[in-house]
Amino acid sequence: MNYLIYFDESNKIDQFNKEFSYYGAYSGTDKSLAMIVNKIRKIFKAANSTSELHFREYKKDLHLKKYFQTLHTVINENIRINILIVNNEDALTSATKIGLNASELRNLFYIKIPERLFYGLTRDLSHLDNQTNELVEVKIKIDRNDEYDKLFLNDKIIEQMNAHSAYRNKNYRVNKVISQDSSKSIPLQIIDTFIGIVVFLLEESYLEDTDRTIVKSDLIYRFLMENANIKRFQEQVRLFKWTGNEELTRINIAEYLSPFMVYKINYDISEIVKVQEILTMEPTITTKELRIKMKYPNTRLRQLLGYKDQLSGIGRNTFLKSKEW
Repeated sequence: MNYLIYFDESNKIDQFNKEFSYYGAYSGTDKSLAMIVNKIRKIFKAANSTSELHFREYKKDLHLKKYFQTLHTVINENIRINILIVNNEDALTSATKIGLNASELRNLFYIKIPERLFYGLTRDLSHLDNQTNELVEVKIKIDRNDEYDKLFLNDKIIEQMNAHSAYRNKNYRVNKVISQDSSKSIPLQIIDTFIGIVVFLLEESYLEDTDRTIVKSDLIYRFLMENANIKRFQEQVRLFKWTGNEELTRINIAEYLSPFMVYKINYDISEIVKVQEILTMEPTITTKELRIKMKYPNTRLRQLLGYKDQLSGIGRNTFLKSKEW
């Protein structure tokens, strides 16, 4: 049985203008991930879009349908996502105690953090359909990074992971760790997007009143409210925090989801009331005229269309859904 892990990061541990750095790994069997990639390619084709998925670059809702369908597809498959949060100041304080500078700390953490994430995904593979208990062959793919190459990270990860497996009598073996260009890897784009969503929620970026944060909030909310996605999100995305101790601290993601959902519901109610008042006064108004009256830029058109659909009773996400659902 073949098992694949994809790794990406957000912020750097030695970028002290950022309070936290984030590291994520996304895993599944080669067959399940191949099936997911095939589904997402069909989504891209239907959307007539070849652009990469990057949450940071999601600044207008032109590709709302593409992102929505991709997130919905991924979260409803048998996958796991582990995300590790590191307080950069705590990390530097810990390093200073033993005489390490920021560069040396980064080099050490670049080895230790991926190792902890990968082991967390492989230590318990009981969710896999492996009735014959055959050896699980693991391949790890990392977003291309010159820093990793300089540290010979790939070789070191193989050594460390296989040492864990042998010492703890686990049923896996890491055969290969390779760097990959994210532009050619949909799974790397997926982990980038999920890390971005988690960072957005944890840092409460949705409280910023900008068009960019509003369209991001709209995407996340509409994804989470669809079917049982919010439940699946809490089950499949696991958060951990390094607090300077050997053991990682598990974080309940619901603590960050609840404030977001409350904020977004209240925000949407306020906006929908405004839309309804305008439509009542001017029932023949065009969508463009309505958008201008609401003072929405064109980058938020699909947000407005969602409100109109909700008011008409057909459902806010109706035009986002695939015909196959």
